[in-house]
Amino acid sequence: MFNRIWVLFIARNKEFYRDRSSFLWNIIFPMFIIIGFSFMFSSNDNAQYKAAVFHKYDNKPVMTEIRDQYIGLKSTKFIEFIDYQNLDAALEKLNHHRVDIVIAPETGVYWVNRTSPKSYMAERLLIAAGAGSSDLNGFKKETVNGSEVKYIEWLFPGIIAMNMMFSALFGVGFVVVRYRKNGVLKRFACTPLKPHEFLIAQIISRLFVILSTTIFVFIVISLLFDIKCRGSYLSLLTVFVLGVFSIISMGLVIASRTSSEEFANGIMNLITWPMMFLSEVWFSLEGSNDWILYGTKLFPLTYVVDGMRKIMNDGASLADIKINLIVLAAMSIVFTAVGSLLFNWSKE
Repeated sequence: MFNRIWVLFIARNKEFYRDRSSFLWNIIFPMFIIIGFSFMFSSNDNAQYKAAVFHKYDNKPVMTEIRDQYIGLKSTKFIEFIDYQNLDAALEKLNHHRVDIVIAPETGVYWVNRTSPKSYMAERLLIAAGAGSSDLNGFKKETVNGSEVKYIEWLFPGIIAMNMMFSALFGVGFVVVRYRKNGVLKRFACTPLKPHEFLIAQIISRLFVILSTTIFVFIVISLLFDIKCRGSYLSLLTVFVLGVFSIISMGLVIASRTSSEEFANGIMNLITWPMMFLSEVWFSLEGSNDWILYGTKLFPLTYVVDGMRKIMNDGASLADIKINLIVLAAMSIVFTAVGSLLFNWSKE
């Protein structure tokens, strides 16, 4: 069994590395994304801004001028106001670029993130909506405490996870479909090779390829933009490996029976694009409808991105993200089992 898996593992790796365009794309694509976004977000951007509003609800009287100023601010266009009852949670969101400014109307204080272009622009918009002074009338300005997370540091784990998702799904699912269409799998069916052995070999091979290319990209981008991992690299690797395993397994479920490359490509695109935009790879979904937030829990990429960001940006340990690990492990087991049961060597 192990010899058969090893032979397939070596053969699949050689096939991948001989396809130079695909190999280079796995390295160049995420680097272009990171470099491009670093320039885009080094200046003002035109995206919608989010203001976290902290309400104490303690029925204490609010200064009239502050209350009137706040009512005027809420009419500002392009800023979404989100209510919070926990100031620490709101400030943590600000520190991690999930919201762009925090306002406490009852106390007359607002907070900004000094490293966030969007935080600066949100403050400017609110000032312009007021009397146009250098500060918000009646409010005292504060900055978030602790080590602020630069936007590029917040974005980086998402880009790495996104690149992994595309490589895992299309690099395995599409290949298996092509094997079936070309009759390669039918030849394997005449050998002692079992379906689960073939699938395990595909998973291990792709995992090796994704890890090798991702580590190279990670090192280059980290050195280029001075991005640091505040947590353990071993913890980061654990989350990444589990994420790769779960998404490759998902791809194998899609490719378990079909022999149509067009159909498989359509299904994988139908999965990857919503997963990419709803897993907070590019932007925060803070303040979105509850059904959207619940829907994101169905995607393995959500748990990968969240886990990697907590480790890199917050220094979280594996115990802190145990829910992410449990869900990813469960998804991997379920997808692998379903893929093995549905798998068919031939086109029929």
